[in-house]
Formats: sequence, C-alpha cells, structure tokens
Amino acid sequence: MYLQHFGLAQTPFSLTPNTEFFFGLAPHVEALQVLQTALQTGEGFIKVTGEVGTGKTLICRKLINELPQRFHCAYLPNPYLSPAELRWAVALELGLKYSADIDQIQLTGLIQQQLLALCAHGHSIVLVLDEAQALPDESLEALRLFTNLETESRKLLQVVLFAQPELDERLNQHSFRQLRQRITFSYCLRPLTLDEADAYVQHRLSVAGRVGQPLFDHKNTRVLVAASKGIPRLINILAHKALLLSFGEGAKRVEYRHVKGAIIDTQDTKLSYRARWFWFMLLSLISVISGIGLQLFYGASV
Repeated sequence: MYLQHFGLAQTPFSLTPNTEFFFGLAPHVEALQVLQTALQTGEGFIKVTGEVGTGKTLICRKLINELPQRFHCAYLPNPYLSPAELRWAVALELGLKYSADIDQIQLTGLIQQQLLALCAHGHSIVLVLDEAQALPDESLEALRLFTNLETESRKLLQVVLFAQPELDERLNQHSFRQLRQRITFSYCLRPLTLDEADAYVQHRLSVAGRVGQPLFDHKNTRVLVAASKGIPRLINILAHKALLLSFGEGAKRVEYRHVKGAIIDTQDTKLSYRARWFWFMLLSLISVISGIGLQLFYGASV
C-alpha cells in the first residue's frame, strides 16, 4: 500500500465509518444539533435522511458515542425485520431475558415493563435504526405503536431513523399519515460544497498522519468534487484510487492524470463537461501537432 510512501500512519479514505475522522462540516454538525435538541426535548420520532454515501452512518455512530449517560441506547443497524422480529430485537437491546415460547402480546408487555423500569431509574431510552428505509410497512406501523408507550409526562421510547430518501417517499403515502405527523424533527443531508470537500480531503489526510506539502492541490480536489457530486463516500473512493495510481508511478503527490484515471475507473462518477472539453482539445491539439510533424518529416525526406 501507499501509506509509507506518502508518510501516512493509516488509510485516510477508508469506507468504514470511523468517528476518529469526523470533520465538523456544516451539514453533519447541523444534523447532530437537530438530533441532540430533539432528544433533549423528549420528542418521539426524529428522522435524518440523505442520499447513499452522504455520511448517515458516521453521524449515527457519532450520536451514539456522544449520548449523555442518562440515555440508554438500543441500536438496530439492519432493520429489515418483521414486526415480531422487531419486538424481539428491541427486547434484546433493552437487556430483557425471556422465554422463547411467549407470544407477541406478552413480549410487548415485558418491553413496556422494562421501559418503565429504566425510566424509573432516570434513563431516557432511544431506539436508533440505521438504513430505516429497509423497514417493511408492517414494521413501520409496529414502530409507531411503540411510541404510544408513555407516562403522564413523557414518552417511554424515542426513535431515531437514519434513512435514504426512499423512506420520505413512503411516508408521503396516505396510509402513513399517523407516523408522518409524529416526526417532529427531521433533517436532510446535502452533498458537500467545493470548499467543504477540499477541507474534508485535507482533514482526513491530516488525521491519517500526513505532514508537509498537500497531496491534493485545490484544482485536483475540485475535479474530485465535481465528479463525485459532493458525495463523501465517492470522494473517498476517488481519492483512494488516485493515491494508488500516484503511488504506482512513484510520484510524490497526486496529479490530474491520477484523478482522471480514478474517475474513469469508478461507477457513479464522471468528468465534468469542462474536463471532457479540455481532454478533447488536448487530444485534438496532439493530433494536429503530430500531423504537422509527419508532414515536415516527409517533406524533408523528399
């Protein structure tokens, strides 16, 4: 790998969400602020949506890591569950020990008792679901019914949904109007701007141990951003491939040809119109120069 070559202690553009690399970008900070405010005020449902690769799972982990001690967090990373499976999963996350032969009504009763017990000890219980767009319709309804559990003054369970925009499309259906109206706080993650992405790339390299001259200049970072449409995951993929290409040539930093090669090799990315026009003109110029050179050569030979 290229770590030693570029003076890095760890891979800077890994696709695994690592809160060590969290950078205070405006959309991510705003999302965390919305989540923290909603949880502090005791709201039942909170929702964060964003396109694939915009950083939802990273924010999810950051939120869980920074929850105050009074919060008891139940985390479901894969919510493709039937209503029954959802109840079992919640029960396990709440620390319940139960017999496998109890029915769903008994299980719901045990969950409510556990929520009341945790509440009596000063805990606020948060159920966090990543990839919530995968929840079947029946399970979304079961989730709504969970938030009916409450005392005279507060909800026994708060639910945080991290999802792709497909969830918003489903919630707009008439049949989900009750759940939709219970979502009092929501936030939609946007792609990064050019300046944000430039700072993002430099930050990750710095955390990975890079010292000295930047590996990506501003021009090449802008090409990365344009090709990735500002999606952090795609920026990571392109930056990683560009570093590999640069390392393969023994270069000391990333050049435009490395970025271009990474873009060509990556689905869901493309060169901007300006970049394509530049390469078209460059190739045309090379062809013209070659033609002139051949004419001069054969003319001289004659």
